[in-house]
Amino acid sequence: MRLVFLLFLMIACRHLPKAQQFGGNPPSVKWRQMNTGAARVIFPQGLDSSAREVTAIIEKLNGPGSYNIGNKRRKISVVLQNQTTISNGYVGLGPFRSEFFLTPYQNSFRLGSVPWHKQLAIHEFRHVQQYTNFNVGLSKVFGILFGEQGQALANGLSVPNWFFEGDAVFNETQVSEQGRGRLPFFHNGFRSLWGADKNYDWMKLRNGSLKVYTPDHYQLGYLMVAYGYETYGNEFWKNVTGDAASFKGLFYPMQKAVKKHSGKTYSRFRKDALEYFQDRYNADSTENAILTLPKTVTDEEYPAYRSDGSVVFIKSSYRQIPAFTIRTDTFERKIRVKDISVDEHFSYRNNKIVYAAYRPDPRWGWRNYGVINVLDITTGAQKTITSRTRYFTPDINEAGTEILTVEVDTDGRSTLHLLDAGNGKLIKKVNNPGQLFYTYPKFYSPGRLLTAVRNRDGEMSLALIDISNGSTDLLLPYSYNVIGFPVIRNDTVFFSASARTADKLFALDIKSKRLFHVALPGASNSTGNYQPAVYKDMISYTAFTASGYQLRSQQYTPYLQPVNKDSFAITGDFAVSSLKKGMSDVTKKDADSSYAIGIYPKSFRLVNFHSVQPYFDDPDYQLSVVGENVLNTLQTELFFSYNRNEQYKQVGLSTTYGALFPYITFGGNYTLDRRATFQASNGTRYRVNFNQLQVFGGLEVPLNLSKGRTNTRLSFGSQYIYSNPEYRGFFKDSIGNRSYTYLNNFFSLTNQVQVARQHIYPRFAQTLSLNYKSATTNLDGRQFQASANLYFPGIAVTHNLVFNLAISARDNSRQVNFSNSFPFARGYYSDNFYRMYKAGANYHFPLIYPDKGIGNIVYFLRLRANAYYDFTRVQDFVRNQEVRADFRSAGAELFFDTKWWNEYAVTFGVRYSRLMDQDLDGRGANWFEFILPVNLFNR
Repeated sequence: MRLVFLLFLMIACRHLPKAQQFGGNPPSVKWRQMNTGAARVIFPQGLDSSAREVTAIIEKLNGPGSYNIGNKRRKISVVLQNQTTISNGYVGLGPFRSEFFLTPYQNSFRLGSVPWHKQLAIHEFRHVQQYTNFNVGLSKVFGILFGEQGQALANGLSVPNWFFEGDAVFNETQVSEQGRGRLPFFHNGFRSLWGADKNYDWMKLRNGSLKVYTPDHYQLGYLMVAYGYETYGNEFWKNVTGDAASFKGLFYPMQKAVKKHSGKTYSRFRKDALEYFQDRYNADSTENAILTLPKTVTDEEYPAYRSDGSVVFIKSSYRQIPAFTIRTDTFERKIRVKDISVDEHFSYRNNKIVYAAYRPDPRWGWRNYGVINVLDITTGAQKTITSRTRYFTPDINEAGTEILTVEVDTDGRSTLHLLDAGNGKLIKKVNNPGQLFYTYPKFYSPGRLLTAVRNRDGEMSLALIDISNGSTDLLLPYSYNVIGFPVIRNDTVFFSASARTADKLFALDIKSKRLFHVALPGASNSTGNYQPAVYKDMISYTAFTASGYQLRSQQYTPYLQPVNKDSFAITGDFAVSSLKKGMSDVTKKDADSSYAIGIYPKSFRLVNFHSVQPYFDDPDYQLSVVGENVLNTLQTELFFSYNRNEQYKQVGLSTTYGALFPYITFGGNYTLDRRATFQASNGTRYRVNFNQLQVFGGLEVPLNLSKGRTNTRLSFGSQYIYSNPEYRGFFKDSIGNRSYTYLNNFFSLTNQVQVARQHIYPRFAQTLSLNYKSATTNLDGRQFQASANLYFPGIAVTHNLVFNLAISARDNSRQVNFSNSFPFARGYYSDNFYRMYKAGANYHFPLIYPDKGIGNIVYFLRLRANAYYDFTRVQDFVRNQEVRADFRSAGAELFFDTKWWNEYAVTFGVRYSRLMDQDLDGRGANWFEFILPVNLFNR
């Protein structure tokens, strides 16, 4: 059954979006490479130093070491992307390559402070080793049959995602001085659940929830992997995953492999793993007594005091998108929804909020920006004062006249910029002689500022910076304890920092450099406390809880406990002694200057076939060989398809080149044994048989016009198509030459607001699709189609009212029969009529959030329903007489949002349609269908 479903998923997920961005870099980027035995590191000109350090780490990791996942080696292409402001990375099969997105994240608590490109090299190369060594047994068979994507799917079903990411996190922790396994923030999720006495079952922890908070598979995976190494030795997971990827134990390979090599059932093993850490976390069971937790997961972040003692903060939840909010003792008011941003940080002074918002490049997907917004909370007016900048975590001065912000350029250099708050003009760039990385800078005194800093090894401190020359005065010794969120009151800076196994609040007297722990009564000892704000003798901060970040406020002055700064610098390992048995810190590996740098030709392996994809959508069946090059600039597909209804066969080629401003598309196909209806000049219709050759070429311009609070995508273009049908039998001579060319012009627009976790669709959104086909030679033929969807809020915040509108019109000569995708009234058989008009109304709403699964096979996240009404009116000609007909239907749809084998998200549904008019195909009035919907929106 599992392998049958594996094939189903390969079919169903054929067009799912991939991690890579097609055509994401402008042609002006000059690519260089370092080509060694372990990797081909490809990078933009000017990133030589980062590329050398990445190469050195990969070469070191490619050798022998502790906790090896296997002995197989396979060379990987690694592309360093420096144009994006997003911090991320991935390794993928289909094609086999990795991409590093090099801009470091400002929040060191989440990902650590080790230089970002080095941590990416450690973490992502572990995925390379995993995929290389999991190409065994039945996974290898699927790789042979279906290429790299076949192996990826087989690996995904045999080795769970928690192992992939948990093992990579363990690796980054055991070969560096930090890694997420040593970060208290990384352990907050499970500590918060256990502290609140929330002991969820395994399937809920594995699959997550749309209703309650659950830690992700990185955190779960680390606990499982660390326990396995800790208890059974450094060969344990190599043996387990080798058997699992081979599908030894066909239906539950991972479970059976764990039992074989641990002597425990899988359920006993995972229970022991969680209990092992629960005991060592010493989770505080009084979490519920500390704070009443909200029913819906809600985050309250970055509090800032106003002059009257009220608090401004960012509020979001599973039901609400991020918005600036004011809270007093008696009321709470939303100010404005926050623009799309990479994080929730903002700074507040004198009724002015300043923050960095995300802004994409209209054309190039791997080029985006951080622009500065200034919001007046008195009037609600907001203005963007910079453009095409790479700014992060800004601060505004007391007078509201200047802004201090971090710029991270495409070479990875961090610089402090002083801006005019009125127009965004650059006042001064502050020198950075120590090549430090700055986070969360704050105005301190005339001529000086304060900021958290990371040095080149990734150690952190707080520092005073002289604006005139950039000189640095360290306030704390460098350590791998992460530091962030400083806020200054008089000559004291309050901040969050990791201290052994918890993130705590501290205060530092700037003049005397005396350090204090803000040991607040009632503050959780099992999870972190972050983002302090101070007002008189009160402190507000956000605490990590089992229901999100929650604001807490209390008096702080009696609770300042002196701290020895030397003991502050000691980090914890969360009782995982295995971490001390690994190889030495590879982040200290010197870059080898002998690595030769050469030009990377953009044409290198331009045509790169990597996978075979089956596609079944009755009556169409297709088998494709697909390819894409490492730089994501050329996609190719060779295919053979069969249509069961008309019994025709088709072979073809399609290619898209995305390295220029417009996409260039070209290809062709040849169809054998096609059947169609031909209308003679006297109105008589005949069934004809023919073969058909089609060749096409065209241009497409994809644009991302997202700005402010909305995501907006626009795409338009045109294809020039040559079609030559070759008629057979009696019609070969009587019909004659029917070859023709036509233009296929298209336009699509999607505009949507942000969505929260429980939203089915955006509360406001619009889609518009236009298509016009017109014959240009030999024959006469035209067809126009337009469709639109309008999304509105429903009665409740998680409900949607959706209207569908469509129109189709074609000429009446019937010389050319264009295909159409008109959204006919649901339940009816449809044809390509002369005129068609459609109006529909839908009301989508959730029913229940079961958070229940069956046998580790299927897990139900949500059941939701849609009540609909469709109306379609058609006009056509029968023997030159115009006829009209209406097709009305009403019904209900039930959708199941599920996960299969704890891994793959699949939405499926059933539809009941009540037909109010006669169907063309003679169907009865009641019609049931199985549906597999496609979400139009990126979430």
